[in-house]
Amino acid sequence: MSKKIAILLVLSALFVFGIAQTAQAALGDTLLKAGSTGPDVVQLQTELNDLGYNIGTADGIFGPKTKAGVIRFQTANSLSADGIVGPITARALASAYTDKLHTDKANTIIAAAEKYIGVPYQWGGNSPAGFDCSGFVQYVFAQNGITLPRISRDQYTVGTPVYFPDLKPGDIIFFSTANNGIVDHDGIYIGNNQFINASSSKGVIIYAMGPYWKSAFLGARRVF
Repeated sequence: MSKKIAILLVLSALFVFGIAQTAQAALGDTLLKAGSTGPDVVQLQTELNDLGYNIGTADGIFGPKTKAGVIRFQTANSLSADGIVGPITARALASAYTDKLHTDKANTIIAAAEKYIGVPYQWGGNSPAGFDCSGFVQYVFAQNGITLPRISRDQYTVGTPVYFPDLKPGDIIFFSTANNGIVDHDGIYIGNNQFINASSSKGVIIYAMGPYWKSAFLGARRVF
């Protein structure tokens, strides 16, 4: 192999490595400020718009509107309002954006679930003709692109465990109504200490997490 070919191979490898590193870069890896351009700025602008800061078109150019949006975000989140996106601002923005995506998805799921209030209970039912508890949960989440097992005990094995104080709307909550530690009922937490479920006595209904349900509560799972 000639020296010239060897040099070309090394340069090619460095170029490919550089592309890979760029592809793996995340918002916050590079300082963004007035005058910055590129895909990271597009991502920044998109997230600011989705969070309601209305900075205009996501054109990849960090101009006055983008800087003003960053300052408003920093002020709202008790950060140093310098209009520069470094690691701290980027982490706060990522957290806020993730929370918004979760909230939007949860609202869609809850709205879908509430359409079936009054549908009668049916053992083994998994359609609007009649639901049992896990059939209802499975059906509602399936309507929103999330596949779950059919049985509540199996649903209890998916997603991320959530403790009661950390419940968010859209979490699946599980109970042992027999108080033997075995899952035998589940529903969808909708916030404000309430959940929607297919009750064996009343069909699809919203219940408050009163003393009875709190005593039967086993745990919760977050699946999106």
